[in-house]
Amino acid sequence: MSPLGFVVPGRLDQVTGGYLFDRRLVDGLRARGRAVRVIELDGRFPDADDTARRAAAAALAATPDDGVVVIDGLALPGFDDCLAAHSARLRLIGFVHHPLSAEAGGAPADLARHAETEARLWPLLRGIVCASAHTARAVCAAGIAPARVAVASPGTERPVSEATAHAGPAHAGAAHEGAAHEGGGSLHDGGGPLSERSGPLRLLAVGTVTPRKGHLALVEALAGLRALDWRLVCVGSLARDAGCVAALREAIEAHRIGDRIALRGELSVADLEHEWRQADVFVLPSLHEGYGMAFAEALVRGLPVVATTAGALPETVPAEASLRVPPGDVDALREALQRLIVEPDLRASLAAGARRAGAGLPDWPLAVDRWIAAVDRIAA
Repeated sequence: MSPLGFVVPGRLDQVTGGYLFDRRLVDGLRARGRAVRVIELDGRFPDADDTARRAAAAALAATPDDGVVVIDGLALPGFDDCLAAHSARLRLIGFVHHPLSAEAGGAPADLARHAETEARLWPLLRGIVCASAHTARAVCAAGIAPARVAVASPGTERPVSEATAHAGPAHAGAAHEGAAHEGGGSLHDGGGPLSERSGPLRLLAVGTVTPRKGHLALVEALAGLRALDWRLVCVGSLARDAGCVAALREAIEAHRIGDRIALRGELSVADLEHEWRQADVFVLPSLHEGYGMAFAEALVRGLPVVATTAGALPETVPAEASLRVPPGDVDALREALQRLIVEPDLRASLAAGARRAGAGLPDWPLAVDRWIAAVDRIAA
């Protein structure tokens, strides 16, 4: 059997939830004896430049007839000039975490251009594997036949003790897009039940700092809760959107709450593990999520969640584990945070709901098996 080609934009070891999902799949395929040729495309994405387009064309040209090539949706715009020429001779499959046209917070002109590109390229693929049912519905709504679409969501890992979490490369940008890293469970250093904890309520946000993740709304909401005792730790890349990070820092300084908010950037597995275990509540007011891997990880860890109703989040995060607010609604977000800060019984109830929900999420071996089955069905 010829190797399956797995195309990603840039390096596979990047720190976001999407790349973590991709790495898990590649490792899982190889562990099952499936040959995988990882193709890391040079150039700029998703606004593909000439370098990206040349790399994409070379990748397809080097693939033998009837070869199976899975293209991460973030890389797809690079194939705009060459996909049609190879769609008949190759079995080309898209892997869409969420549509690029749903990258909430982006410029309207950019989103419209991405929508046009996806509408042009998706029909040329043999089929599309989606990270959630929500994303699959969006793909079908764009005109792709349901028989050519499959859903294969990410997996999660059960908790490990902080003492055994290995330091390794940083894996904390996620997620994303959040990420399901080593670790999990409702475990707190020296704590006890949430209703018995003392000191500031510890809020944790895990996600790359970009407009879509809603960090600015979170700061605005918390600025109105100065009278309450809380601390916020934000884990995730500070290097992917300099303008967004600058605006976030300015808002924190303007509201004079810098002593309560820590922007930690990307962390090692061990350091992220420590933050998870210290947290009382997970909060990330995303404007869109194709699945929400960081939210799933919070559920596995038994943390109450504050989320929005955007994208796939209502399907990923059940009501019994969360308070959900409309995306972009700072007042509603502030009210939800206030309730969790001042109502320990509510925190305990949502934590119990999170533990139940987390127990039902697939682990990574099962998630990889489901993804392979989806790809094999479409490729057949």
